[in-house]
Amino acid sequence: MYQEEINIPEDRVAVLIGKKGETKAELERRLKIRLEVDSKTGMVSMTGRDSVAVFNAKPVINAIAHGFPPGIALLLLRDGFCFEIIEIEKFSGNSKKKMIRLKSRVIGTKGKSREMIEKMTNCNICVYDKTIGIIGQVENVNIARLALVKLLGGAPHGHAYKLIQDMKIKNEIK
Repeated sequence: MYQEEINIPEDRVAVLIGKKGETKAELERRLKIRLEVDSKTGMVSMTGRDSVAVFNAKPVINAIAHGFPPGIALLLLRDGFCFEIIEIEKFSGNSKKKMIRLKSRVIGTKGKSREMIEKMTNCNICVYDKTIGIIGQVENVNIARLALVKLLGGAPHGHAYKLIQDMKIKNEIK
């Protein structure tokens, strides 16, 4: 038996469990593992006979913990998909005002900036707490991450979109 533990925010425990335990049950069924969730502490214990199954469960649970809905987090079970986290604090320091401003830059007016980057890179992006999560195919996640880092560094939105276009063209040529 293999076992791993991961701690998730208490406000994401209900999302991991799902209505009537549906999300938890689906994860257990698809990965052939057992999940034990402590709703008071947010501690999630994953147990399974196969170490790979336990290993594969960790990014899915981590993605749910970082604000993704379960349906999108389950994409991580597909071949070629990955999950990456950008820590906004690395760009804002300890300034709450700067943190809010940077999150707003990434999201954009009525979510347009986040949506645009999602459409251009074919990735799912979630701004949650002090992080930005990205789920998609490996090469697309890399492009989205570069564009988001550019935005967080203060570049105009147009420059980030241009970077995405240039990277997509460069990757198609190879």
